[in-house]
Amino acid sequence: VQLQASGGGLVQAGGSLRLTCAASGGGLSRYIMGWFRQAPGKERDFVAAISRSGDSIYYGDSVKGRFATSRDNARNTVYLQMNSLNVEDTAIYYCAASRSLNVLTSQYDYWGQGTEVTVSS
Repeated sequence: VQLQASGGGLVQAGGSLRLTCAASGGGLSRYIMGWFRQAPGKERDFVAAISRSGDSIYYGDSVKGRFATSRDNARNTVYLQMNSLNVEDTAIYYCAASRSLNVLTSQYDYWGQGTEVTVSS
């Protein structure tokens, strides 16, 4: 499966953005989908993961209550709604596909190219 993340941009602190991850090659419903982010000079961190059906969702501690992920398997698309953004959310955001529900980057087999999010104060 090929993944393409989009929707990043520049936003002021307190604002919102919605990221989209589009899958080609079919069969998105076979995968757990995850979101990760990597700030300059830092490791890639877990943001959120959603099960194949969407009934199980996990979030990283730093985004709980502010971010929400969802999926539309019929459209082969996954979303990350980001609210109450702050400067610490500035990073490149990646979507990824895995066969198991987990938070480890090593367990994700397919990655999109990333979309950059910049939050200004």
